[in-house]
Amino acid sequence: MLFHLATYLATFFGPARLLKSYAVLITLALYLGFFISYFFLPKLYPKLPRDRGRDFTPGSEAAKGKPTGGGAVFISIFVIIAFFFVPLTALQIAIVILTWITMILGFLDDKSSLPWGEYRKALFDLLICLVASFILYHLNPKVLNGEALHIWLPFFTQAFAIPQWLFILLSTIILWVSINTTNCTDGVDGLSSTLALIALITMGIIFYFIIGHKDISAYLLVPHLKDGASWAILTFALSGVLMGYLWHNAFPSKVLMGDAGSRALGFYIGTSVIVSGNPFLLLATSSIILLNGGMGLLKVFLLRFFKVRLFQNIRFPLHDHMKSSRQWSSTQVLVKFMILQILITIAMLGLIFKVR
Repeated sequence: MLFHLATYLATFFGPARLLKSYAVLITLALYLGFFISYFFLPKLYPKLPRDRGRDFTPGSEAAKGKPTGGGAVFISIFVIIAFFFVPLTALQIAIVILTWITMILGFLDDKSSLPWGEYRKALFDLLICLVASFILYHLNPKVLNGEALHIWLPFFTQAFAIPQWLFILLSTIILWVSINTTNCTDGVDGLSSTLALIALITMGIIFYFIIGHKDISAYLLVPHLKDGASWAILTFALSGVLMGYLWHNAFPSKVLMGDAGSRALGFYIGTSVIVSGNPFLLLATSSIILLNGGMGLLKVFLLRFFKVRLFQNIRFPLHDHMKSSRQWSSTQVLVKFMILQILITIAMLGLIFKVR
């Protein structure tokens, strides 16, 4: 809204034209998101549900009784900022709304006196992921123009056309994995939010400086994303509100994001990877999240459906194993996992963008 309003305002006040600058909008969205989230989140603690604690989870006693579902606050702030600062396309409007719906479903679980069952959550996740995948395909600008949709991969200079059925299948898997692994990683103060923040900033930089930049994308032999700059505003806006939450969630935390936050963050991170056109970017943004939460999901899946016992001596999520077996403190888990993710992100970006 502000982007389009700037044209009218500039006729009366020249500097208002700066509001048509994507760099300015990114800065405003990031900082405003941080300050609003920072100031308003504590005021809403009394309105939030209380954490129920988790059985057999090291350190869960410290979290029991704290306000949870904080994601409902910062995701709602993100939605408001998105509609105010971003020149949204139909696809982006749909994704922002779906991010909010994902948050609402997580918040209902946070608020419930009894936790939702795994299959109930899985059904809602599948529906959200399928709807999002159809939207990501059919509202893609290239598809709307009657063109074939392509993905680009490491080690190849050319992009590959992808049929609708394969895109929807791949997109649904990526979204489901991103939602659930991010949710599983939410168990140590500041851990899930810090790793998600690294993922968001990484994608924001990719959107604005690489695939959203016509000359740089051409130099690196990657497809140019015409709406890359507006996706960058969205991504940095979410980074800003997440920073505001993280300020209060840093050890020892005063509030928890709950499923409302972790599931919505996982959904948006997965969506941004799909929009980028390269599914392997999920490894660059979320390797530790995938390892920490995903291996536990794989372990349970193989045992429950195929009676295959895998990683019997390793406790998942992996942060629980490090705390119980290696005697790492919560701060050690956070710092070491963060360092590992940064190292992996830098290495993977070099591999994905330069080895082509």
